[in-house]
Amino acid sequence: MSAAIPSVAASTPRRGLPWLIILSGSLVAMLTFGPRSAMGFFQLPMLADLGWDRTTFGLAMALQNLCWGLSQPFFGAMADKYGTWRVLAISGLLYASGLIIMAFATAPVWLHVGGGVLVGLAVGAGSFGTILSAFARNVTPEQRSMAFGIGTAAGSAGMFLFAPLSQGLVSAFGWSDSLVTLGLMMLVVPLVAIPLRGNATSGSQAQSVYKQSIGEALKEALGHKSYLLLVSGFFVCGYQVAFITAHFPAYIGDIGIDARYAVIALALIGFFNIIGSLSAGVIGQRYSKPYFLSLIYIGRSIVVSAFLLMPQSPLTVLVFAIAMGLLWLSTVPPTNALVAIMFGTRHLGLLGGIVFLSHQIGSFLGVWMGGYLYDHFGSYDPVWWIGVVLGLFAALVHWPIEEKPVVRPAAA
Repeated sequence: MSAAIPSVAASTPRRGLPWLIILSGSLVAMLTFGPRSAMGFFQLPMLADLGWDRTTFGLAMALQNLCWGLSQPFFGAMADKYGTWRVLAISGLLYASGLIIMAFATAPVWLHVGGGVLVGLAVGAGSFGTILSAFARNVTPEQRSMAFGIGTAAGSAGMFLFAPLSQGLVSAFGWSDSLVTLGLMMLVVPLVAIPLRGNATSGSQAQSVYKQSIGEALKEALGHKSYLLLVSGFFVCGYQVAFITAHFPAYIGDIGIDARYAVIALALIGFFNIIGSLSAGVIGQRYSKPYFLSLIYIGRSIVVSAFLLMPQSPLTVLVFAIAMGLLWLSTVPPTNALVAIMFGTRHLGLLGGIVFLSHQIGSFLGVWMGGYLYDHFGSYDPVWWIGVVLGLFAALVHWPIEEKPVVRPAAA
């Protein structure tokens, strides 16, 4: 595996990480990633009470992922221009509103508006694209991959914590009151995010920002082959992880395994995702990020294939969760670091948001197809195998990506 190509700004003097900013962003990531990763625990009790089918719930979660993706470039651009804290404050308010509307949904439309549109917009405003862009502005290029790994690991910790928390709340208070409780927790986000004030022209790397309009940045990025390959490959990540997040608890019940193993499995994915994300930050700092991403996608296809072909039992469920957890969001640090290497930090929120839009289009299809194909065929197997094939496709498109800054003759 070849060594990573250093960024153009690699001559920046070494200094310590800005830990207040890292801690603040990590707490926000934990809060915004937590409830959405636990939505699968609300599916069966909600549908049992209201008499809806899995396609109805799957569509709401698919809308959530689509709205996350569609809104993220816009929220990223807003954070670049108006400041990260303002966008994160909007995220917390939207999140609380969406979960509370979902809690009192009496018709599918309110599930789709609350749990779908509003929660999706909230995650789009408060997701990795917004947070990691703030990190990139305040750390040196040498530190970015590690900082991105910490932020991604915090999102993983949210999954680890909110899986048992959500299941415990549902068991104790029912799905409706549990959603209200989670909604009220999201009102903490604007307070926690205060240290993330500042926009693309602030931070320790402000002096090296390349001056560009949004139109110029988009034209440059959309004409860059490696960026387009990165966008197309990240689609697969969204398809794979969103399907598992939304449908794995139901899948566990379908194959006759006690529901408590779904809680344990998602918590294990979250825990080992922390290890995987931190490891990805270290590996991405030292070795080729495109090759590393290719290996991650190949690994996912192998893990899913083995899980489907082996006799399924509580043990194989837990082994699958551990293996998938190590690969879960390990794609995020090298993907965001590649965007920063290619184009710098001036429009990182926007350009990173476009990459995440591709991720969320994949998420929409994974979640929606999970419900739709299950209702038509009585099995999730077709969706699993489509994910295996897509993983091999992603490995192919990441391999030729060039890890170097875009050529800018005018800047030279």
